[in-house]
Amino acid sequence: MLSLHQKLALQQKLSPQQIQYQKLLQLNTLTLEQRIKTELELNPILEEVISDELEITQTDAEAGSSENETDEEPEISNDDEFELEDFMNDADIDSDRINKSPDDDDDYVRPVAPARRSLREKLFDQLHELDIPENLIVAGEVIIDSLDTDGYFKAGLEKIVNDINMFEDIKITIEEAEKVLMEIQKFEPLGIAARDLRECLLIQLRNSSYDPYYSYLAEQVLTNCYEDFVNKRYDNIEKSLSLTRSTLKTVIDIIAKLNPKPGEGNIDNEQANQITPDFIIEKVGNNFIVTLNDKSLPSVTISQQYLEMLDTNKRKRKISEREKDTHKFLREKFESAKWFMASILQRRDTLLRIMQTILEKQYEFFEYGPKALKPMIYKDIADEIMMDISTISRVVNGKYVQSPVGIHELKYFFSEGLITDSGREVSNKHIKELIKELCDGESKNDPYSDDKIAEILNSKGIHIARRTVAKYREQMMIPVARLRKEI
Repeated sequence: MLSLHQKLALQQKLSPQQIQYQKLLQLNTLTLEQRIKTELELNPILEEVISDELEITQTDAEAGSSENETDEEPEISNDDEFELEDFMNDADIDSDRINKSPDDDDDYVRPVAPARRSLREKLFDQLHELDIPENLIVAGEVIIDSLDTDGYFKAGLEKIVNDINMFEDIKITIEEAEKVLMEIQKFEPLGIAARDLRECLLIQLRNSSYDPYYSYLAEQVLTNCYEDFVNKRYDNIEKSLSLTRSTLKTVIDIIAKLNPKPGEGNIDNEQANQITPDFIIEKVGNNFIVTLNDKSLPSVTISQQYLEMLDTNKRKRKISEREKDTHKFLREKFESAKWFMASILQRRDTLLRIMQTILEKQYEFFEYGPKALKPMIYKDIADEIMMDISTISRVVNGKYVQSPVGIHELKYFFSEGLITDSGREVSNKHIKELIKELCDGESKNDPYSDDKIAEILNSKGIHIARRTVAKYREQMMIPVARLRKEI
């Protein structure tokens, strides 16, 4: 028996312009500079503004039109044909000032970072040496970009796959992404892109030159007795694997020689390179002023030569097939250039709106420092400027602001919190600092338990549960009291 089934599904599909804007939004200043240079190389319609002044006025456009007018209708014509005057008269695109801040400082000098290459760049080199399809290369690049400062991959493959399928317009499965991840884990340094500490140590063990017998035992410890290992319950390990104390000591010594943080903070070479802030906040009088640190970006415009060529071809009564192909090519490049310039302008506007809103909500932080940081989540900013939370997330990722209280990543300003007895909002970052101070100042012979830390904080008017203390302590990678005790 045959049956028919109908399935109705709603799918969100972004336009090429939206995809381009979303990609540009994620870039920091240095990466955007390279992206603009690449676009200048790929699109002949675009050119970099070198001279002091370049203006395309409506008068010029009209003059050019009158010179080339004929009594006949041009053969190239359709309803969705772009108009050159649309660009020439577009008040939203100031070609002379594209990518430039209003404040023109001729004395501006951007700090130059040392020539050392970051670990991320070295990983990209190893990735591009693999003989795999282009879509897997893209997946590998996204995975590498997602590594944290210690070299761990914690973003999750499902999120990576969804982002690639939506924003890169490339289809890839979780199984394919898994294969790419396993290839990256074989790169130098070994253990890179592991999803947790156990996987990181196992990758190094399986590719080590240690004695095979002890390597096998070390793998068994990490696979079958991991909880006992991290909690130093060595008696349990001896019983489970039937090991002598001497053998177990050798095995533990091997594991201890492995690198628990293969990235070692060098993913972006932060120690070698000076961070170039994307925003500058300065105090002028009693007010803080936000500026976008984009003076180093190339200023781009539409080539007048190609504009005239397009206009000439459009007004010809008859043109050859070759001229038609040329006209079509230039028209596509013109539209692409206009979208690119508009996306950059939209990016700048979005960045400034978000940073200005962060400044307003965290005003006391910029006035008094980290202890005045207020709880704030992405939704607070999104609701204020009526944008998607995902947009806020893309903007704050990997971008920095320089202010009178130092250089901070934008993600730093987002945290949850609670209300103290005095009615003051306290950020969880501030609470973490208090927990760290307590652990640093405790007696090493009798360290504070999580219950004791919670009790001390409660006495200060900060009501926090023991499990919350434990969560914050683990996030700061502070061991439990038993493991902090020194003999």
